[in-house]
Amino acid sequence: MPLGELYDPVRGYMVNDTVFVEAEVVVRKILDYWSYDSKKETGYVGLKNQGATCYMNSLLQTLYHIPYFRKAVYHMPTTENDMPSGSIPLALQSLFYKLQYHDSSVTTKELTRSFGWDTYDSFMQHDVQELNRVLSEKLEDKMKGTVVEGTIQQLFEGHHMNYIECIDVDYKSTRKESFYDLQLDVKGCRDVYASFDKYVEVERLEGDNKYQAEEHGLQDAKKGVLFIDFPPVLQLHLKRFEYDFIRDTMVKINDRYEFPLQLDLDRDNGKYLSPDADRSVRNLYSLHSVLVHSGGVHGGHYYAFIRPTLSDLWFKFDDERVTKEDIKRALEEQYGGEEELPQTNPGFNNTPFKFTKYSNAYMLVYIRDSDKDKIICHVDEKDIAEHLRVRLKKEQEEKEEKRKHKAQAHLYTIIKVAREEDLVEQIGKDIYFDLVDHDKVRSFRIQKQIKFKDFKEEVARDFGVPVQCQRFWLWAKRQNHTYRPNRPLAPPEEEQPVGQLREMMNKTNNAELKLFLEVELGLDKVPVSPPEKSKDDILLFFKLYNPEKGELRYVGRLFVKFYGRPIEILPRLIEMAGFNQDEELELFEEIKFVPGVMCEHLDKKISFRASQLEDGDIICFQKARMDNEDEFRYPDVPSYLEYVHNRQIVHFRSLERPKEDDFVLELSKVHNYDEVVERVAQQVGLDDPSKIRLTSHNCYSQQPKPQPMKFQGVEHLSDMLVHYNQTSDILYYEVLDIPLPELQGLKNLKVAFHHASKDEVVIHHIRLPKQSTVGDVINELKTKVDLSRPDAELRLLEVFYHKIYKIFPSSEKIENINDQYWTLRAEEIPEEEKDLGPHDRLIHVYHFMKETAQSQLQVQNFGEPFLLLIHEGETLAEVKMRIQKKLQVPDDAFSKWKFAFLSLGRPEYLEDSEILSNRFQRRDVYGEQYLGLEHSDAPKRSYVVNQNRHTHEKPVKIYN
Repeated sequence: MPLGELYDPVRGYMVNDTVFVEAEVVVRKILDYWSYDSKKETGYVGLKNQGATCYMNSLLQTLYHIPYFRKAVYHMPTTENDMPSGSIPLALQSLFYKLQYHDSSVTTKELTRSFGWDTYDSFMQHDVQELNRVLSEKLEDKMKGTVVEGTIQQLFEGHHMNYIECIDVDYKSTRKESFYDLQLDVKGCRDVYASFDKYVEVERLEGDNKYQAEEHGLQDAKKGVLFIDFPPVLQLHLKRFEYDFIRDTMVKINDRYEFPLQLDLDRDNGKYLSPDADRSVRNLYSLHSVLVHSGGVHGGHYYAFIRPTLSDLWFKFDDERVTKEDIKRALEEQYGGEEELPQTNPGFNNTPFKFTKYSNAYMLVYIRDSDKDKIICHVDEKDIAEHLRVRLKKEQEEKEEKRKHKAQAHLYTIIKVAREEDLVEQIGKDIYFDLVDHDKVRSFRIQKQIKFKDFKEEVARDFGVPVQCQRFWLWAKRQNHTYRPNRPLAPPEEEQPVGQLREMMNKTNNAELKLFLEVELGLDKVPVSPPEKSKDDILLFFKLYNPEKGELRYVGRLFVKFYGRPIEILPRLIEMAGFNQDEELELFEEIKFVPGVMCEHLDKKISFRASQLEDGDIICFQKARMDNEDEFRYPDVPSYLEYVHNRQIVHFRSLERPKEDDFVLELSKVHNYDEVVERVAQQVGLDDPSKIRLTSHNCYSQQPKPQPMKFQGVEHLSDMLVHYNQTSDILYYEVLDIPLPELQGLKNLKVAFHHASKDEVVIHHIRLPKQSTVGDVINELKTKVDLSRPDAELRLLEVFYHKIYKIFPSSEKIENINDQYWTLRAEEIPEEEKDLGPHDRLIHVYHFMKETAQSQLQVQNFGEPFLLLIHEGETLAEVKMRIQKKLQVPDDAFSKWKFAFLSLGRPEYLEDSEILSNRFQRRDVYGEQYLGLEHSDAPKRSYVVNQNRHTHEKPVKIYN
């Protein structure tokens, strides 16, 4: 504040040369999100969000905290052979058990898997009310024939009566209906009671809307709804979302809407109840849960305020986090409406700043007081099936063991020991390159301080190999990314603790120690002490390839002399393979396989040293090729390894059924586009592969990518399967009516045809070559649409946000026309427009209404715009008659319409006597100037929508 204002006596801050400054100090406990313990602070745990499942989490917490419902779920029959991912009852039992007994937040993945959902469904936000209904229906169905049959109805089902009662004759029609939840209007209602008043409001059927009563004909009548009974648990869904026909979009109602802690539905002598209602039941309810939506119509976040025991304690369940809250946060702050910021300078006469609160109650759950003891019942382990307790306790113990394992990991070393048996088992089955998959060998968890020689005792017990018969080799990762035994451990190294040895070998504290156990067998197959290894000895490993069967297998290892030659060990290799002694062999060295395969022919007559072989190298051999062996698909080791390296199993799915595999093909990553579509065509029995169109898989959404592949637009199969940094094994296909190259040469346009005399719009899909013109589109349309007369002419318009932006000339090429964002509208050209006089004008006519946004008056267009011919000297009164006839608006409604000339969005209202042609002096094809029709009626053509579903949402489906 400037000192001049502070000293100003008129302001009143300074009195007797003294200024009083008041400071409000608020001390709040800062909660660290990462260290916060919900169970410790509140006694409850939260639910983890899978991506966009906050709406589901808030509903599940609400249902869990209705103990009668939780007990019924526990009593649903399940067996120890059921899997949670395939059984909704078991998945829900497991979830509720973990919420009740675990100390940390719980995942919902098993439950959503039991719904049949994939990752895409978990990232798609849905409507709470819709999920509630679908889940209730599923549980109701699965409870049939069990001890808990009827639980859903007992808890949530109420009944109301729809009635129509004639006023002048004695006739009344009634129909009883059940409900599990009630949808209450928010707009125009200040609180829940006002919504119930509106719910039972009586509608008069009279005038043109008389009721057709049996035997009495058309009669004046009263129509309404009254309640026969309310359920013990009353679920109220507040209609925060509705379809705005004027704006042609969904909107969220953020108006202030109050709801009481105690709800009395017997108020005013039971005005909500039908004459048949049981008046002995007291319909007094206590608020149990407030589900909140924070955000707008296109998305947001859900959480819930719940008081589990109906006491004064409220808790906020916000995904993983549970916090204690006061009643003001749970009730008043969730009413919605506007909030006024406190003034920062009270001495000034500032207008208070108000902002809309986008967090507000969306669903309320009340429990009837007379049923409180029944609903808020005690639930303990006796209510949970024995097999479920055992299963979940075992899961918890395993989880705890893993936690301890992780906490103590720094005290232990993991030693992975590969043996020759592992090489025999894996090579040619699980792996083809290198020697072993270390994730599939025996793993030991050894305390770091234990000496390696003592670890050998444990190996002796496990493998039955005496300590003196063990020799361990260290594995090393080479520069070419292969992993081979490098050297044997020296005796001094075996005296060291395993932790020290691990760190010395791996240079890192978190690496595992990987070893190869060399065991020599005597004549009677009993382990013997390994031979001494001199500097001239090299340990080589051998794989045998059979081109006839297309098989590769491990056959053994040998020590060879550094200066020896491969020809000297051929008899041993023949013996390993079981061949005749005179069999000719071919030898290859397996060098590397990343990024490509490198497997080279080995000269049998030059030394191992000259071939640069060393410890751990791999030699692949096969029978020498004969001239007639070209018939084999992969005649030698290099071609076979190349095939294995590029082999790719691909799951093909029809684009129409994107969740189901149609067939599986074994292909090569280096197959080009033509080879892939040819194999697909063969599989589906199609003669022309060019009619196959492929679409790649999105690894994140688990759905097809939006855009299909262009013809020969992807070079290799490996490129088709890559999505950012992930690789998929799924492709989608579709069979086209015409070859894909021909289709890509066509332009697809979606055109809305407005019939001249019928109140209908028909969507037509026009497919023409890209070089076609608008005239070609019109000619194509004429063959598809129902014209009012045979010689009618058509025109094509571009419409966007209820305005006409362009009238396409018939010569314009269609290649650059965009129908994704703009609407293409086709209509007949009226006869009167065909011969325009020199002073006639074709003007734009738009519907509009005025609204205030950010304190400014703005024009909002809506409905269908149209073109209108006006003649020289024609008055507004004459034009209005033609407009009313064209739009078929009743007199009483049309009398309320206002007419204005709008230029650049500013309306100037017109009198009936005004000559319109004086206003529209120029031919304006872009509609910057237009005749505006101001009214608030909903447009004539409307759409049926789910009033409570956001525009971005898909229907909730539970598949199992």
